[in-house]
Amino acid sequence: MAEIEKIRIDKYLWSVRAFKTRSVATDACKAGRVKLNGQNLKASHIVKIGEVFTVQKGADRKVIKVTGLLERRVAAKTAIEFYEDITPEEETQAYKSAFNNPNLSRDRGTGRPTKRDRREIDDLQEGWFDE
Repeated sequence: MAEIEKIRIDKYLWSVRAFKTRSVATDACKAGRVKLNGQNLKASHIVKIGEVFTVQKGADRKVIKVTGLLERRVAAKTAIEFYEDITPEEETQAYKSAFNNPNLSRDRGTGRPTKRDRREIDDLQEGWFDE
């Protein structure tokens, strides 16, 4: 594979499989979900080896260090050689723990909660978020 010298951030994020399509990567840049040193990036930003980017995808936040440049999308096993995931461990754990919280849902057909039910739901939720 020929060594490339410059590549756009949207194409790089697509090629290392951070986003499914290049247009989704471009939209993420436009929406301010891709940052370098706290600054929003345009999709046309030229990537350099050693730069550290913060990528926000929904509730998941990744910190990626560029270790190599890719021009084309490659297999996931190959793509991990071109970046280093330096996301702090506590952020990764916080994201995973969000899936372990019990789901509050009411049975279908029970109607609106009464005032008493609403207070019980609020008390139950306060215990989760105060931690």
